[in-house]
Amino acid sequence: MPKAKATSKTSGSATDKDIGVDLSYNEAHTALQLTLAALQATDLDVEAMTGLYRQARAYMERCETVLDNVEQEVMLWQEGETDLHPFTDLP
Repeated sequence: MPKAKATSKTSGSATDKDIGVDLSYNEAHTALQLTLAALQATDLDVEAMTGLYRQARAYMERCETVLDNVEQEVMLWQEGETDLHPFTDLP
């Protein structure tokens, strides 16, 4: 039975940290879902699994980075105060 082919961005000029860095949250999330679905294939060899795992981690990290950046930008203005407070400071 032929093995499923998986591409790994670890070879060539791109590093694991370069995977998905230019993707929006939705694009990275979709890529993560597709990569996780590919990882569930039962006929993958170890090298393919490793490459897919690295890709999934990179997409997950991109999603976390985008969410962290949005969290930093979201501020809450409380009436009567002149300062902005981070959204996480809510009671």
